[in-house]
Amino acid sequence: MKIAVPTKEGNRIDDHFGHCEFYTIYTISDDDKKVVDKQKLESPQGCGCKTDIAYDLEKMDVRVMLAGGIGQGAINKLAAQNIKVIRNCRGDVDVLINEYLAGNIVDGGQSCAAHANHEAEGHVCNH
Repeated sequence: MKIAVPTKEGNRIDDHFGHCEFYTIYTISDDDKKVVDKQKLESPQGCGCKTDIAYDLEKMDVRVMLAGGIGQGAINKLAAQNIKVIRNCRGDVDVLINEYLAGNIVDGGQSCAAHANHEAEGHVCNH
């Protein structure tokens, strides 16, 4: 299984999925649920719901996205590619992945509402 985490400088989870610097992709062993590989996937420019990132992640066999803030449009695109989204994650991405694998991270239940401000600036997403 592979898990993606939107990442920014300092190995921290980015607060907004669609504007992250890159994605950290973790490969998890089937046997003991440990990280066996970690790679970096550059983030496409623009809002995550308007890029092909969901398709790119699906081609890499990503099945889970640990996200900070994420809008409903992006969640829908990821879900269409069979990628489960866990929202409202925070902190260092290496610590986060280990906490998730230990069963200590659950979905925060809230989607990003930040686009209300972006729409006033001419940025429109269908979240």
